Amino acid sequence: MAKNFGNAQDLVAIENISKNTVLLRDGSLRQIVMVGGINFSLKSESEQGMITQAYQSFLNGLDFPIEIVIHSRKINIEDYLAVLGGRIEKESTELLQNQIAEYREFIRGFVQENPIMAKTFLVVVPFFAVALPDKRTLGNFLPFLKKKGKAEAEKALEEKKMDFEKNLEQLLQRVNQVVEGLQAIDLEAKALNDEELIELFYNFYNPGTIEKENIVAPGKAEQEVK
Repeated sequence: MAKNFGNAQDLVAIENISKNTVLLRDGSLRQIVMVGGINFSLKSESEQGMITQAYQSFLNGLDFPIEIVIHSRKINIEDYLAVLGGRIEKESTELLQNQIAEYREFIRGFVQENPIMAKTFLVVVPFFAVALPDKRTLGNFLPFLKKKGKAEAEKALEEKKMDFEKNLEQLLQRVNQVVEGLQAIDLEAKALNDEELIELFYNFYNPGTIEKENIVAPGKAEQEVK
């Protein structure tokens, strides 16, 4: 008996990524802000108190929900080990060759027993459009109200684009408020663009591939080991 398997794409809530924004199937929008971390434990007691108060003020100043995500994954060091292998071949003295080889094996063994994790801090800023049901939306539930014809379909698409632009403007105001609030706490904050969003979600849905191929997280390319 043949089994009907569901489409994996049905499990993904994302409809599209456009203008640095994630469009979900329910019509809501998301922009994602990547945030740099600080070593809180190295701060003095007074500095920790100031940071805590500033963070509290930032949260209390928001009149919309946000989602804070901490994404961890293993770092692949095969490229770094390959660089060390190349250094061994270039060294002219046997002493330096042995030292680099020993260091290379030490790094390999250490990472095998103690995986190095890379953490990415993200703030998800949402916008949920609120609209009263009209003939266009009711048509999804009442077949006899559905619009027919190419001209009507194009008009509906144009209205959808206008709604997106209007909602995006309000979402951008929220994102600017979040970025400015985080920067006031001396945190680096940057809204991800389309390319970075695509790479981010690829990382989320393909963790094994990312760890194997050592794909760099968005915004982290400049921190690669050279």
